[in-house]
Parts: sequence; C-alpha cells; structure tokens
Amino acid sequence: MSDNSPIIRTDAPAPAGYEGEGFFATRLSSVVGLARKYSLWPLPFATSCCGIEFMATLNPNYDASRFGIERNSFSPRQADMLMVCGTISKKLAPVLKEVYTQMAEPKWVIAVGACASSGGIFDTYSVLQGIDKIIPVDVYVPGCPPRPEQIIEGVIQVQELAQGESLRRRDSEEYQQLLDSYGIK
Repeated sequence: MSDNSPIIRTDAPAPAGYEGEGFFATRLSSVVGLARKYSLWPLPFATSCCGIEFMATLNPNYDASRFGIERNSFSPRQADMLMVCGTISKKLAPVLKEVYTQMAEPKWVIAVGACASSGGIFDTYSVLQGIDKIIPVDVYVPGCPPRPEQIIEGVIQVQELAQGESLRRRDSEEYQQLLDSYGIK
C-alpha cells in the first residue's frame, strides 16, 4: 500500500436527497421504511414441525439476528410480523384471527410451510386449508417443513415489503376493503 492511497473512501455517492453545506435531507418515507425493515418483531405462532424449523433459524448456524428479527415477541400488541408455522385447526382459527387483530399497524403475515399455506397433507374437516381463509397473508414459505434458509428468505421478502411500503397505504380504501373481505374491522 502506498503512502498516498486513501484508507477510507470519501467519494461514495450519497443516497437520493437534498444536500447543502452542513445538511443532508431525504424523504421521511425512506427513513421510516429503512427503520421498519431492520426492526421487525416476529410473533411466532408455531403449532407443529414448522415451528421447530423456525427455532432453528435463531441458532448460531443460521443466526436470524443478522436480519433484525432476533427479538421474538410473544405479545401481539408488541409484534409487527406474524409467523404462522404449522397446522391450524378450525377450532384454533378464531384464536389466530384474534391474535392478528390485536397486532398494531403496520403488520405483516408469513405463512410458513405447506400446512399454514394450504392445509398440507391434512385435507380433513378439522384442518383449515390455508390461513389466507381468515387473515391476509403477505408471504408464503413453501416446504414440509421448510428449511431455515427458506424461512429467512421469507423474512427478507417481508423486509422488502416493509421498506417499500408507503406510509399511507394502510389508510387506503383498497386496504380497508381487504380487511372488510376478511371481516376484520
């Protein structure tokens, strides 16, 4: 390394925004989106083998904390990402819907595994054939059970949704119609 080469690069381009002498400004939605992306608090609603795979994402081999989801919340009022992992019976469906309605906006839902997405191999009268029958789902993670890498990929997809979502989307008429279609007020 020569004496005249810089150790720290100072010619990196600034993000889109306004700058002047002593200040830099960007859009509020960009800053809020960035904060939401890396501070998702998941609520694991784990009922079967997919829940075990979700637990594996938190161990040192996969280290989900690198993606900002290390703080699992077991209170719906303090969570913003519902991770439904496993089979949901029709008797459990009202409980899941209640948990969803107790979460504050903005909130996102991941259906982890075949059972949460479509009922899986349990095509019976007692098993809900996909949680999207009772609550809106943002990301589906396939597999029976899915690998931890797939679950992390689903979380990354939710992070992209969180970062790109408009601050006013949840107040839109389209979003209210979606909630009305599920009977959620």
